[in-house]
Amino acid sequence: MKSLPDTQKKIFDVIVVGAGHAGCEAALAAARMGCSTLLLTISLDTVGWMPCNSSIGGPGRGQLVREIDALGGAMAKIADRNTIHSRRSNTSKGVAVQAPFAIVDKRKYLLSMKNLLENTPNLHLRQALIQDIKPIDGYLILESVFTEEFVGRTVVLAAGTFMHGEIVYGDIMEPAGRYSEVSAPEISEALVRLGFSLGRFKTGTSPRVARKSIDLKAMQAMMPDKSPEPFSFWTEDFNPLSLPCYKTYTTKATEDIILKHLAESPLYNGFACAMGTRYCPSIEDKVIHSQDRERHPVFLQPEGDDQSELYIHGLSTSLPVAVQEKIIRSTPGLEKAEIMRPGYAVMYDFIYPDQLLPSLETKLISGLFTAGQINGTSGYEEAAAQGLIAGINAALKVKGEPPFILDRSQAYIGVLIDDLVTKGVDEPYRMFTSRAEYRLILRSDNADLRLSKFGYKLGLIDEQSYAKVVEKERFIESAVDDNMCEEETFKGEVPGHVIREVTAEKKYKPYIAQEKKKIDEFKQLEDMPIPDDIDYSSIKGLSKEAVQKLSKIRPSTVGQASRIPGLRQSDLQIIRLKALAKPVHY
Repeated sequence: MKSLPDTQKKIFDVIVVGAGHAGCEAALAAARMGCSTLLLTISLDTVGWMPCNSSIGGPGRGQLVREIDALGGAMAKIADRNTIHSRRSNTSKGVAVQAPFAIVDKRKYLLSMKNLLENTPNLHLRQALIQDIKPIDGYLILESVFTEEFVGRTVVLAAGTFMHGEIVYGDIMEPAGRYSEVSAPEISEALVRLGFSLGRFKTGTSPRVARKSIDLKAMQAMMPDKSPEPFSFWTEDFNPLSLPCYKTYTTKATEDIILKHLAESPLYNGFACAMGTRYCPSIEDKVIHSQDRERHPVFLQPEGDDQSELYIHGLSTSLPVAVQEKIIRSTPGLEKAEIMRPGYAVMYDFIYPDQLLPSLETKLISGLFTAGQINGTSGYEEAAAQGLIAGINAALKVKGEPPFILDRSQAYIGVLIDDLVTKGVDEPYRMFTSRAEYRLILRSDNADLRLSKFGYKLGLIDEQSYAKVVEKERFIESAVDDNMCEEETFKGEVPGHVIREVTAEKKYKPYIAQEKKKIDEFKQLEDMPIPDDIDYSSIKGLSKEAVQKLSKIRPSTVGQASRIPGLRQSDLQIIRLKALAKPVHY
């Protein structure tokens, strides 16, 4: 075997490739856990960049951001410093699906994140484009296009949409991970050489228009909350800008333009051959699949407090730019709109996530972790959550400690990762509250009560911050016991998330108790480990399909096995009998 090159070269505990939301969280976590960490990125000018809209949170995703914060991640705090529009979503529905939502100044968010990374001990930043990954003698060697070599004990690959990225609009296709940013096809080629199975997804973004060209009076103003609340449980001085968003609708003319030019759409003429998401469709998809609807909502969102660009949410498209202009100008209030940046679709490679362990370490290569869109997900929040877990587990692997794994009853993060590694993906994965079967327990307001003990143990939350969580928990218990559950009792005295927790614990007490019983049943299966070296082909009675799926996924517990699509109850019963019923805890 080839020996480790240049033994004088610095060896990092953790190397993170990619500085999007996944990479930033991974690098910060590893460095703060005491590991020498190197963050490599194609461009240091786009660290933590938001290439699509600049919103964070909402149902499902807001819960993820709160959980990232509870574990000691950075996204919530950085968002709070740069919020320009804040509101709580789903307030007309039950507390289980309510969540914080914010629009941030995307440039200031970038600068805040870059500043944090640059000033974090143990963390080094370097601009480099990686072209090869080589496992040698227990190390991972990364080679750049400039033939530089970086040596790591572990690597977190968070390449976003850059792996063989191609952007497309009309009949134009260019190699790029994002508009005007170079692609990284070499990483895809390196992963294939290592034996990984890759797929191809696509996503899209909307045009940006000049504020001065818009008739805002013809639209409905959507104001932020009058008493906004921060994402982070530890943000005390929260005074965001309160910029409005604006709402309008497409028209019959919009539909006619799209149908007339549909043959020019790369999504429909076969030019862009990759699977997109159902949950964030292009305007072409909306028109084709919902022709019974007379109109579709369109939202104009600010991208910063001092910028003239407005993001058009709801008009994601990859039609030619001339057609994009016609579509936009068919919408009330946008009749004279001037495009500053056109919309486009981006196609990119991803790793099928059933090739990952629940720690997000790859099954093929020891020490290689992946996080973010490379795992088949969409969204900044899903990426950041994975990055945090991958960074934590890379650091734990270096330290020789067991991995940190959250299950479905503990966090939305647990749901996210379990879905990926157990069920796989056939389209870009997006988090929804409906994916979490224990969502009444996993409320956005109690993420700190559920998870900060782990962040504290890992060294990502300091003692003073954790003490505040303990104090909150005692206050809620006392208030519930004393029947102090009306919001008026606390108004102006305690944070909103504490008020809602007291109210929820009292109002939903019997339902919460019922859900906890279900979690106890769930835990029984989760605490039944399956030996790593089990040979499924030698187990009598298992169906051929079960042997194939179990051998591929290699579930770590009977609980995980029970969630593999297509397994029969008889197969699960055999596995249950084979498993060792010994509790496994972090």
